[in-house]
Amino acid sequence: MANVVVVGAQWGDEGKGKIVDWLSKRADVVVRFQGGHNAGHTLVIDGVTYKLSLLPSGIVRPGKLSMIGNGVVLDPWALLAEIGRLEKLGVKVSPERLRIAENTVLILPLHGELDAAREAAAGAGMIGTTKRGIGPAYEDKAARRALRLIDLADAQTLASRIEGLLAHHNILRAAYGLEPVSAEDLQAQLLELAPKVLPFAAPLWQEVDRARRAGHKILFEGAQGAMLDIDHGTYPFVTSSNTVAGQAAAGSGTGPDALNFVLGITKAYTTRVGEGPFPTEQDNAIGKKLGTRGHEFGTVTGRQRRCGWFDAVMVRQAIITGGISGIALTKLDVLDGMAELKVCVAYKLDGKRLRRLPAGLADQARVEPVYETFEGWERSTRGARSWADLPATAVKYVRRLEELIGAPVALLSTSPEREDVILMRDPFKG
Repeated sequence: MANVVVVGAQWGDEGKGKIVDWLSKRADVVVRFQGGHNAGHTLVIDGVTYKLSLLPSGIVRPGKLSMIGNGVVLDPWALLAEIGRLEKLGVKVSPERLRIAENTVLILPLHGELDAAREAAAGAGMIGTTKRGIGPAYEDKAARRALRLIDLADAQTLASRIEGLLAHHNILRAAYGLEPVSAEDLQAQLLELAPKVLPFAAPLWQEVDRARRAGHKILFEGAQGAMLDIDHGTYPFVTSSNTVAGQAAAGSGTGPDALNFVLGITKAYTTRVGEGPFPTEQDNAIGKKLGTRGHEFGTVTGRQRRCGWFDAVMVRQAIITGGISGIALTKLDVLDGMAELKVCVAYKLDGKRLRRLPAGLADQARVEPVYETFEGWERSTRGARSWADLPATAVKYVRRLEELIGAPVALLSTSPEREDVILMRDPFKG
């Protein structure tokens, strides 16, 4: 049996939450390996809606072990608030069901404040972050001044680490007109928090290795999408971590040989939240229709998503950089009733035809999509669970997407409901 990595193959918001939840029925362990509480996964199970940001989607399945890896940046206050919301919905989260890597970096209030101050100062040049401190926390990690979960276990170590952190941050805060942070106050907040979060701490690399040796099926869950990857995305309008499948190994403390099947989640059209280039964006009635029918609002921020036609060039690039074995195509039902559909098959730049998204920011903003037009379908695809339930033109659309992106559709999702899935290839069987 194979271990499976789930990643987004567009700009995030592709429907990873539902797919991971659906796959977790077949898994024993679900591991979140990067990002922070800027991610948002919405699950609809038996009519109940669960909105997750930090917790792996497997947490709502009884009997499954969930893990948060060292590649994640963890806001402990957000974690406890999310656990509290789930418990009100009847989902008990205990250290027996959730393990967090002891070397996970913490997001502190000062990170969110710095994030917001930078965005405000940038004005028209803002990145469009969620202002939750994700980027500043990753910066501190790379600069070796971050606080980690395990630091909360020793007051003396914590005091020393806080001193080094604030020597940097209070200078930055002064530049942005923010009040300095008191080391004593921050330490008191963290020590009060420690007994609530430390029971979840564990040497996750060892936990993952133990699960592998026991023959357990592991599901590695990513956040955001390939085009938000810090290296391979539309830089600088990206997140602050690697979102491609390779990060699943580094971000959980295991080797790449543990990653057997990579499933890329892809909407049947394209959306993006925040700033940055978007070649197929439809800032018109079509885009509004896609947004309304697809309920395109961010799970975390509530921001309206920008909508446009499917970009096969971008997804093909994501499949190559992410080593994607097959895709899960989501929200096909949003296209029901549209007389005509378009898919971007190439770009034009200065009269030349391109089959890749250029790395240069100015070129990314200037590329023009080259479209292939498809006949739409009138009959509803919502809730379909077999190919026979789909209109012929919908099948034709899906098959053509497979050709254009160079990867097969392994799963096809036709509604937000957990079981409304057409399975062509079981990722856990490789």
